[in-house]
Amino acid sequence: MALFDEQIQRIKDKLSLARNVDKGLTVMGAQNHKYQLHDPVTADEISQLEEQYGIHFPDCYKAFLLQIGNGGVGFEDSAAGPYYGIYPLGRNINELIGDKAAAYLRRDCAIYPGMSAEYWQSLNARIDGNDDLPDEEYYKELGKIWGGVIPIGSQGCTYMHALIINGANSGRVVNICTDGPKPQFTFEVNFLDWYERWLDEIISGQLLQDDVHWFGYAIGGPDAAIIRLFLDTDSIQQKQECLKGILCKHKLDTETIKLVEEQLLNGSNEFKTELLQILTKFDYESAKPYLIELAQTDIGGVCSLIRWYAKNASAEWIPLIRKYIGHVDDEEKFRFCAYLLADAGADFGDLIVPFTERENEEMQVTAFYTLGKLKNKSDFLDAFIKGLSASSNRVIHSTLQALSDVHDTRLLPHYKRIAEQFPEEKDYILSNLNYRLKEYGLNNKTILLKEDFEH
Repeated sequence: MALFDEQIQRIKDKLSLARNVDKGLTVMGAQNHKYQLHDPVTADEISQLEEQYGIHFPDCYKAFLLQIGNGGVGFEDSAAGPYYGIYPLGRNINELIGDKAAAYLRRDCAIYPGMSAEYWQSLNARIDGNDDLPDEEYYKELGKIWGGVIPIGSQGCTYMHALIINGANSGRVVNICTDGPKPQFTFEVNFLDWYERWLDEIISGQLLQDDVHWFGYAIGGPDAAIIRLFLDTDSIQQKQECLKGILCKHKLDTETIKLVEEQLLNGSNEFKTELLQILTKFDYESAKPYLIELAQTDIGGVCSLIRWYAKNASAEWIPLIRKYIGHVDDEEKFRFCAYLLADAGADFGDLIVPFTERENEEMQVTAFYTLGKLKNKSDFLDAFIKGLSASSNRVIHSTLQALSDVHDTRLLPHYKRIAEQFPEEKDYILSNLNYRLKEYGLNNKTILLKEDFEH
């Protein structure tokens, strides 16, 4: 293991430093593993497990186990490491293939960095949607997919990090979700590089934040190095990965922000959206002129950027929303316009009402939900009455929810009609109807007995 001696010593030093930097144990998983590792394993212990499964662990992984530590006090006795840590040697080794792991782990790994979605689907073709597949065949298929892969730690829920132990990518770490999406390889070339990168991100402060789920899913390292790689590479995919990595940062150097704006102003149109996203997050004032220009053709896109990265500035954008919202024809972009209007506390009912009559059901649902946030929503009773008569159950449901605290007897005939239309619960309409009727001392049964709705 002499090949890794220098790196092993760096990792030991950085573990101590990371523990000092994160004294409050704020990094995800740190409260579980507490930056602790148990004593290393012996070479014999590794050899015994390798012989049992007919495999050979990558040297980078063995160097960690032999010289840094094995297991700890975290989840499933995990040692300090990304997310919920690093499993002890042999722990959960069957997690992907079940008790048939011994038959398949020695295979060369079938997954690889950059594999296409079509290739991934082909690997899962016999499993997906085939509940009648016999157990023996099912595990055989799992063996084809996960041969040469061992789980090494949990990321929570159905997510984990795993290690490639066979084939061309032996030693690399891959992110896996057992619910089925395509695995994503980390950017480092071996386990030790990935582990050291985790320590570097803690020490730099980039992982001392709430949103740390980017680690291993985006390029790590100093933002100055990432923006330089973006400028130097000719690969479109690598450029996209660079911008994704920069966006995940908690803070950027001034020079990086300057280069981002230069690219936004003079670079290819291909990355304008991503560059503007970064500039909005890290230098809102510099981004404003570009956002104002974009608002003329894409007010919904601008609202999404403001909601994500400059929510406190929502009120500034009300005049432009008022000017351009009528042109929005995308349900997701309309949703962000509505969010911003509500965030700003604007008097926006007149802007939203027209969307209650759009043909797009999602827009109607969002429109009624947003109207329900108004203090003066009773001023828009006619729109709500139309919503109660909609052909879509989702729109009726959204309208009923929005009418909370609106007490107007003109609604009662429409509530009665809904009670007649839905004698049994469907799509939560009756439960919401009864919430509204309770405010009148009625329910979906007693309202059917009323003929006169005047006080």
